[in-house]
Amino acid sequence: MGLIHKGDDFMQFDLLHPSDQILMMMDRIYEYGMTTTSGGNLSVLDENGDLWITPAGIDKGELTRSDIVCVKKDGTVIGKHKPSSEYPFHKLIYARRADLRAVVHAHPPALVAFSMVRKVPNVHLLPNDYLVCGEVGMAKYGLPGSMELGENIAQVFEQGFNTVMLENHGVVVGGENLFEAFQRFETLDFCARLEIQATRIGHPISLAVEPAIDKRHEIKYEFLPVSYSSEEKEARREMCKLIQRSYDQRLFTSTQGTFSQRIGENSFIITPYNRDRKYLQPSDLVRIDNGRREAGKTPSRSVRFHQHIYETQPHVNSVIIAHPPNVMAFSVTGEALDSRTIPESYILLRSIPKLPYGDLYRAPAETAAMFKPQTPIVIIENDSVIVTGQSLLNTFDRLEVAEYSAKAIIDAKSIGQIVHMEDARIQELETAFHLN
Repeated sequence: MGLIHKGDDFMQFDLLHPSDQILMMMDRIYEYGMTTTSGGNLSVLDENGDLWITPAGIDKGELTRSDIVCVKKDGTVIGKHKPSSEYPFHKLIYARRADLRAVVHAHPPALVAFSMVRKVPNVHLLPNDYLVCGEVGMAKYGLPGSMELGENIAQVFEQGFNTVMLENHGVVVGGENLFEAFQRFETLDFCARLEIQATRIGHPISLAVEPAIDKRHEIKYEFLPVSYSSEEKEARREMCKLIQRSYDQRLFTSTQGTFSQRIGENSFIITPYNRDRKYLQPSDLVRIDNGRREAGKTPSRSVRFHQHIYETQPHVNSVIIAHPPNVMAFSVTGEALDSRTIPESYILLRSIPKLPYGDLYRAPAETAAMFKPQTPIVIIENDSVIVTGQSLLNTFDRLEVAEYSAKAIIDAKSIGQIVHMEDARIQELETAFHLN
């Protein structure tokens, strides 16, 4: 498990007490509308065989660490509340899967929608989602809190699934620790939301093959920074603020999504690989100087692409790679994202080309060459959206506008025929805002 930051505190997640781990993750789940006041439950099995679990009937929005219940190995209940009514299936999962030490159960609307039609979300639309979730199982319906439901769920976990949909109910996810279980849960919810939006505009297209981690683009050589300028310190601070805002707006998930910013002629800072975006701090960011990485840190796997951008596009000072679900609906279908909808969209986004899957890593130099002043944003099929700008705030603004525009277009298609701005209006905008 990696390092976690919350506020000004610096901590290692697996050194937190099970009560604190559960509280931290339940706060995130409730805050992002992925469960209700009374719904959902989390548990951790500690090294003593004691099971720590959320209580029954306590407001998830007001949960404290003292509310978490401990069920001892011998069945003794320690705490001021009863354990969750779903305790039976948590206990059964741990009994059938000795490798699992944490369980997340909740009812996000998108996953509930899939449970209603008794389908599992497609985890093959974007790279890495399958690597996180694995194949998704389906457990037969059972009365909530009953041993029947517990047996139905445990039987599917016993087959080797770590992510299990429940008929007409929600989802249960297991992991070696609570953050891993949460990451699977969050990623599956993203997959569900993406597939729903993609289906509204077209036919979702799955990846033909699962991606392998390409190590050719890693930066091997390190350097030890002598100092950090005031400008770099401010850039790190501002980047972390916008990364956390992006996560809160669900423009990417906890460990996916990359920001970078130019800080010198041959120098830029970039997000690290596989670190929780929710609590990312300035010290986590990785500086790249003359093709070498800051010692002891691993930058995003797209670092070579960012390097090519800064070497060949002097007008670009910031790059964001993200996976917002509404824009990604266009990435995984044959539909084009057309910015000729409202003036703000066209002014900030212009034309939005779409490149084949794999170009970000297979042809980073060629992909970087696409980002001329008239083309600040590009969609990669079944992968991501890449946004560039003159500053980090300008780039983030474009990302927001792209996602809001995509959502508006998807919504518009369900109520009528979209009327795009005429060529004369586009020319008027280009003249008024000096877009040529």
